[in-house]
Amino acid sequence: MNTKQCFTHIKPSTMSLDEFVETFADIYEHSPWVAEKAFLLGPLNQFDEIDVLHQAMSQCLLNASYDEQLALINAHPDLAGRAAMRGELTASSTAEQSGAGISECTPEEFDRFTRLNDTYKTRFGFPFIKAVKGSNRYQILDAFEQRITNAPDVEFQTALEEINKIARFRLETL
Repeated sequence: MNTKQCFTHIKPSTMSLDEFVETFADIYEHSPWVAEKAFLLGPLNQFDEIDVLHQAMSQCLLNASYDEQLALINAHPDLAGRAAMRGELTASSTAEQSGAGISECTPEEFDRFTRLNDTYKTRFGFPFIKAVKGSNRYQILDAFEQRITNAPDVEFQTALEEINKIARFRLETL
């Protein structure tokens, strides 16, 4: 049995372009262009279903140019990074990292995150991306250690997959 999951408080199919982009602008971190492209490609009359909207937005990301994809990856903050410590994350990123217990890291764990973030960015040229919902800080650190040895093209694709997972989680909270 396939049950359609629809939004409870919003109806995307009735929105203008401006309303749609405003509502979904940060589903993809600081990248309202994904929402705009999805709106323009449609099918707007089916966007009240979370699966349909997520699929459209995911495809917009996957069909984007390398430079657009890289910019979106780079729009994401480091996990347990300096921006988190300074309180400069988006509300969604703050909630996601807090839900994974990152805000409860010991000083040693923050140092480990910082070292891994720096090593990862030096190796790949972009921040480590992980959909942290359902994970704890220990699982995240383990994933960091495993993925840091990936080939750059594999890690780029993994980052896009993780971003699409994050987007799905964010859509489910609306």
